[in-house]
Amino acid sequence: MGARLRWRKFVSNFMLTMTGVCAVVSVIALFLILGYLVFNGGTSVNWNFFTKLPTPVGETGGGMANAIVGSAKLLLTASLFGVPIGFLGGIYLAEFSGSTVASIVRYSADLLNGVPSIVVGIFAYSLVVLPFKHFSTLAGAFALGLMMIPITLRSTEEFLGAVPRMLREGAMALGASKWKTISTVIVPAAYRGILTAILLALARVAGETAPLLFTAFGNRFWSKGWGQPTASLPVMIFTYAVSPYEDWHRQAWAAGLVLLGLILIINILARTILSRGIAVPRG
Repeated sequence: MGARLRWRKFVSNFMLTMTGVCAVVSVIALFLILGYLVFNGGTSVNWNFFTKLPTPVGETGGGMANAIVGSAKLLLTASLFGVPIGFLGGIYLAEFSGSTVASIVRYSADLLNGVPSIVVGIFAYSLVVLPFKHFSTLAGAFALGLMMIPITLRSTEEFLGAVPRMLREGAMALGASKWKTISTVIVPAAYRGILTAILLALARVAGETAPLLFTAFGNRFWSKGWGQPTASLPVMIFTYAVSPYEDWHRQAWAAGLVLLGLILIINILARTILSRGIAVPRG
């Protein structure tokens, strides 16, 4: 018994040590990437970077104001397309669907979430670029919105399912209809989780490059409206990183730092909202 107890303690301490080491390695990897970006691109993050257009080939300086605005337009339009579909689909799975339909939809959503982003880009290219014979902001937003749907759908379903059943029963016992209960009790109770899901979906697609190469393409100037090619930070990072110009490499590091910083802010905001727990509506 003594030898067996010592073996169990050894295994327990060994596994505890290994999990701690892996956790530390994960944190170190993040800070190494962040530190490398700061070292290589920190000096290039200035006012001109956020307010100036890219300079002509061969000239130094300039900025990526058009790419920053373009990324904002793409994410905003993608949210308007992907979030409502994912949100309403999550409500259907959590509140209305039977076991067979729910299983099919969940499997499809999980499969879509695992599809490589370049495949989504090719699909969007064939569906919304080829028929109109030009790249556009709307095409890029369509591709990103497709990627947001399964994340929003599955997360919305999980957070709605976490709402206590007594809230549903109490509302319906007072005579509220099913949709009235959902819109005034269940969704408000889970709104923090749903907002977190939306933010995480935004963070997930903010750094995607492949779908935008097939749809939004790129633009070195301001993109007016929504039907023209538009610049975005991920595509600009790719274009500048593979170029032969040292100044473009420097700006690519700066753009990577800005993009990573935005994603970190979104994730921190999402974690902060989620840490407050499910909101129970007050009378």
